[in-house]
Amino acid sequence: MEIKKYKLDGSENGVVSLPEELFAKECAGADVVIYEAVKAYLANQRQGTSSVKSRSEVKGSGKKLFRQKGTGNARPGDIKTPVRRGGGRAFGPKPKDWTIKLPKKLKRLALKIALSQLVKKEGLKVIEDLKFEAPSTKKAKTIIDSVASGRKKLVIFDSSDSALVKSFANIEDVKTDRADTLYAYQVLNADNLLITESGLKKVIEVFGS
Repeated sequence: MEIKKYKLDGSENGVVSLPEELFAKECAGADVVIYEAVKAYLANQRQGTSSVKSRSEVKGSGKKLFRQKGTGNARPGDIKTPVRRGGGRAFGPKPKDWTIKLPKKLKRLALKIALSQLVKKEGLKVIEDLKFEAPSTKKAKTIIDSVASGRKKLVIFDSSDSALVKSFANIEDVKTDRADTLYAYQVLNADNLLITESGLKKVIEVFGS
């Protein structure tokens, strides 16, 4: 399986071979696999730190506000009761761990399916390796405009490079990531995936098996 390779100015620069096991994956129940991977990814982004004070945690006296009968009012509790302003909240949210752990094979299968779907839509672009001496948003945007189309773009490098990350950070609808941490959700959420030659080798090395 071969696709075109591009120079940084957008011109074609030959072809590159892609392993079918990684970029032409088909399996029964692909939609279910993708659903589980996306659900797990989004759940794992949740901090789970939302919290409110219950009746026992609110500061205030536990003394009954006034007598039970004879005042014409409702039966009183203390000032911390949930029905009074400033009281505790009944059944409110508390810190919770939303983490969903997926089997490694399932996560890799979801990534392979996502990459295969992107290749079918001609959304995968292999480009020359990028090397910036210093961050340059202007230079990064020129490369994006020359090679990619569509609204959302994902740029993949073989390793973390602060100059590259900073160069693409301020461009609208462009995200970056390392090849060895690629996840199915990122691929599915991109119209175009730009991957460097060395980044492609790393993806094949890490996820090809």
